[in-house]
Amino acid sequence: MPDHVSRRRGRPWGSIAAALVLAALAAWSFVIEPRWVAARVEPLGSAQWQPPAGLKVAVASDWHLSTRSLWRVTSADRAATIVDQINAAQPDVILLPGDFLAGSGDDEDFSIEAMAAVLGRLKAPQGVYAVLGNHDWWHDGERTAKALSAQGIRVLENASVRLPGHDLWVVGIGDDSTGHSQPDKALAGVPPGAATLVMMHDPFSFAGMPRTRGLVVAGHTHGGQISVPGYGALVVPGRAPREWAYGWIAHKDNKRMYVTSGLGVSILPVRFNMRPEWVMFR
Repeated sequence: MPDHVSRRRGRPWGSIAAALVLAALAAWSFVIEPRWVAARVEPLGSAQWQPPAGLKVAVASDWHLSTRSLWRVTSADRAATIVDQINAAQPDVILLPGDFLAGSGDDEDFSIEAMAAVLGRLKAPQGVYAVLGNHDWWHDGERTAKALSAQGIRVLENASVRLPGHDLWVVGIGDDSTGHSQPDKALAGVPPGAATLVMMHDPFSFAGMPRTRGLVVAGHTHGGQISVPGYGALVVPGRAPREWAYGWIAHKDNKRMYVTSGLGVSILPVRFNMRPEWVMFR
């Protein structure tokens, strides 16, 4: 058979193979990975700070609860399952760095109070603490804070509180992208030299934050939702550098922060090479 005839007949199979690969990637990125939640374990201490023995701190950010779970992924039932998993791990402290509802207001039927009731089932003997994210402010920041507080979740907007039984302070820094970030105010009540558990929604607040001793965590980026091998996140929302999209971030003066990929999605229901997660620091 002439070579040119063979090549013509082979082309459809190449197209079919390419289509199958694209379909598999689409199924993975839109259906499987956005719902494949990782329970990560990370070190709580560092060379600069040793935490109280046995202390476990769970971090769960960017839930983006929704009634439209096919598009926005995190339904009440899925969130309840994650709540049960976190509770089963028996953390001493739980930090919630914001963005509890999907959407920005009238485009989401999931009420603020219903969201707070789902997350209100989170239990930790030394407290559950939260800050508000940009989506929370777009919905109604004051109402969100009130609803979470009614469920026993301590909302720390540019404020701090001492952790019961420890010389350790929990600090919440407001969201940068909505103009609520005040790191100096948030840390003002912490005694000099005291260790801290600092949470913020937008990691950009880390750039102007005074150096602290302890753990610093942030959310907001979702790790970019799509992470290209060898390159990283394609897009990072807000003012933080693209390199701050996910994981342990080092900054000047030996400051370190962990940016979590969060649990939900935003804009598009897609994740690739960036699984949703909650993290246990221990």
